[in-house]
Amino acid sequence: MAITEVPAHLRAAVDAAKKKVADLHAELPRWELVVWTAGNVSERVRDTEGDPDGADDLLVIKPSGVSYDDITPDAMVVCDLQGNLVEGDRSPSSDTAAHAYVYAHMPEVGGVVHTHSTYATAWAARGEEIPCVLTMMADEFGGPVPVGPFAIIGDDSIGRGIVATLQGSRSPAVLMRNHGPFTIGADAKAAVKAAVLCEEVARAVHVSRQLGEPLPIAQEHVDALYARYQNVYGQR
Repeated sequence: MAITEVPAHLRAAVDAAKKKVADLHAELPRWELVVWTAGNVSERVRDTEGDPDGADDLLVIKPSGVSYDDITPDAMVVCDLQGNLVEGDRSPSSDTAAHAYVYAHMPEVGGVVHTHSTYATAWAARGEEIPCVLTMMADEFGGPVPVGPFAIIGDDSIGRGIVATLQGSRSPAVLMRNHGPFTIGADAKAAVKAAVLCEEVARAVHVSRQLGEPLPIAQEHVDALYARYQNVYGQR
């Protein structure tokens, strides 16, 4: 059954997600990942009282074509996992169908980000994965940043490409060919972090290639670095 309004038991969670997503959008221009109104952040709102498969979950995302200076919690829109508008007086981001498809088919994902950051998008334009030649890449991505298929915006085609590429991959980032990077995470903040690091490694590896061929990291070291970063690094 279609969700036509935010259920009362999700009101607080939706309002919290609106503030979080609005605040995180400010990180995209701060890290020079977007220009004008391009790019978007979304977060899943889980309905623990609804369908156990997550069909009743919602997502919060920015409206289409809105300036980053005008993004506030009240400006955010709420959609179901079919991309239908549930709450808000503006049209959702044109990437909503892609975000919704990811949430519907990757239940572990709690946040999705899309940018057109310069260096990552340049790799996407070439249809070339970013090879794992930096320990930072092994830490965050567990290997290369993969390339997804070419897909036209407007329906769930991009989402299908994201899911097909990232399911079974350790990478939280995919370079959609001729388009740009999409990143996922346990929540929206983790997906924004992945977007920032994706651009950083895209730039560093590009610069390295201007000097010569970068040296690969042995798979055993990639695995060890990834395990340490995911399970030991930071405060637990």
